[in-house]
Amino acid sequence: MSEERRLDVLRAIVQDYVATSEPVGSKALLDRHQLGVSAATIRNDMAALEEEGLISAPHTSAGRVPTDAGYRRFVDRLGHMKPLSKSERSAIETFLQQAVDLDDVVDRTVRLLSSLTNQVAVMQYPTIGRATVRHLELVSLAEARVMAVMILSTGRVEERILNLEHTEDDLAGLKAAFNELVVGRTRADAADAVVAWADARPVPPADNSTSAQAAHLVADLLAEEREDRLALAGRAHLARSVHDFPGSIGPVLDALEEHVVLLRLIQQMQAEGEDAVFVRIGGENSVQGLRNTSIVSTGYGAGGIGVLGPTRMDYATSMAAVRAVARYVSDLLEQ
Repeated sequence: MSEERRLDVLRAIVQDYVATSEPVGSKALLDRHQLGVSAATIRNDMAALEEEGLISAPHTSAGRVPTDAGYRRFVDRLGHMKPLSKSERSAIETFLQQAVDLDDVVDRTVRLLSSLTNQVAVMQYPTIGRATVRHLELVSLAEARVMAVMILSTGRVEERILNLEHTEDDLAGLKAAFNELVVGRTRADAADAVVAWADARPVPPADNSTSAQAAHLVADLLAEEREDRLALAGRAHLARSVHDFPGSIGPVLDALEEHVVLLRLIQQMQAEGEDAVFVRIGGENSVQGLRNTSIVSTGYGAGGIGVLGPTRMDYATSMAAVRAVARYVSDLLEQ
């Protein structure tokens, strides 16, 4: 019973400190929360929590603040995430469905998530390696120029101009053959299939040169590696929380500029489980500049998405928002 009561006290301290940014004393807990015990019992519980390393006393205050370990205990014992309201869910769906292309989806997503959580929002562009080909279009531009348009399952659209002698009948036949080969395959598998198809064709017929040339040009488009990208929004929220970062906010801002490092961090968190929402708190972060921050992240099918802010974060709201937005984005990109 005392363990459960101490958890209630810890939960109350976290909630009050997140809301006010002021150290929390026993009197405030007694006044604001229905803990059902005396002030003396609360003081004893706070002493026990401090001994466990879950709360600490700033030098300038008689109150207590959660430590990284205290936040971790709080997050692990949340039990359930606070669901978003019906109006919030409707607003998310409407806002994202207005996107006109993949870049707009990503831009809207990070701005929306930052607004919902008052944190920095981070989104990895859909990972190409896991994407499959949805459609391949060949459009005649001139007698010897063709535009190849590839649409991926992530919503990404890529184009390339091919120098290729052709007729309209050539393009119609090639488009049908290539789509039969590539749709539903990853880029790498699709490229291999197109090359194998070209290599297996008999020599001649008359169109063999056009077919082989087209196949290898399309295979190059399919096989082309594109660097993973990251989108961020809401850096201004960090400036409003500058007092939450001991010493200087500079290392955090510097870390946010290292997109490769952030990508690796998000990918590591995704590797822990695809559908779950994961939280890394303070010193749990391997990046030195982020050791005074918390990151809430999840996967959305073809990439990762999350928020980053001070450890004094509204974890319940952030976790619920990250999960909800990730689900809407995943559904939108699958359409």
